[in-house]
Amino acid sequence: MSTTISASQVKELRDATGAPMMDAKRALQETGGDLDAARTLLREKGMAQVAKRAGRATTEGLVGYRIDDAAGTMVAVGCETEPVSNNEAFQAFAKKVLEAVHADGPEATESLEQDRVDVGAKLGENIVVVGAERYEIGEGEIVNAYAHPPANKIGVIVKLEGGSEELARQLAMHISFAAPEWLSKDDVPAETVEAEKRVYLNSDELQGKPEQAKEKIVQGMLAKRFYAMQPGGTLTEQPWIHDSAKTVGQALDEAGARVVAFKRLSVAE
Repeated sequence: MSTTISASQVKELRDATGAPMMDAKRALQETGGDLDAARTLLREKGMAQVAKRAGRATTEGLVGYRIDDAAGTMVAVGCETEPVSNNEAFQAFAKKVLEAVHADGPEATESLEQDRVDVGAKLGENIVVVGAERYEIGEGEIVNAYAHPPANKIGVIVKLEGGSEELARQLAMHISFAAPEWLSKDDVPAETVEAEKRVYLNSDELQGKPEQAKEKIVQGMLAKRFYAMQPGGTLTEQPWIHDSAKTVGQALDEAGARVVAFKRLSVAE
């Protein structure tokens, strides 16, 4: 004999889990009206569905940050569609991730795995923590951040030694646009530079050029086409988006500032 499930039972289960009405009703029917068992069943089914969605692309979502006197934190949480990125449950999860990382560092995201699974099951999408960073602020250091409006799908957090809050924010804006791969020439692996040089040396542009001139020409090509490349390249060699007559390195030198670290996070790329 089948158990009669009341509308109030279905509502109570939906309020507790966020499950669609028919899923809640079926779970109650399968568990004989036992609310706790129905909640467990829905969670198990939700986890199975989340696992199936794991490979689906997440090109929407939010980047958020928090900065106080002690540290600055940025996280990026991805989802599949824009409506979900505006959903209250998704945004609550993103905020929870931000607060956890701000308190305990990027490794804190691991403790929120069940929360991630639960919100993914509730919203029917693949939800992922795309990235997280936290910088502690030492004496003489400045941390600032920028999330590109209105969608807030790309963000950058920067840590400077010297300079100003405004410079740090301008730098974060620059990095959000120019997307440098390295901080300076010194950070580029030697094998990467050599591979790039070989491409230039074997290009048609250098055919017929005197051997003694080729190295100088290649160095010039590296400077303009590789180190200053946007996106990619090195931050300090890129043209400063706020004044293209100077490089980022020159702008930093003029301000007496040095980049300690930066992180660019994006849910859209």
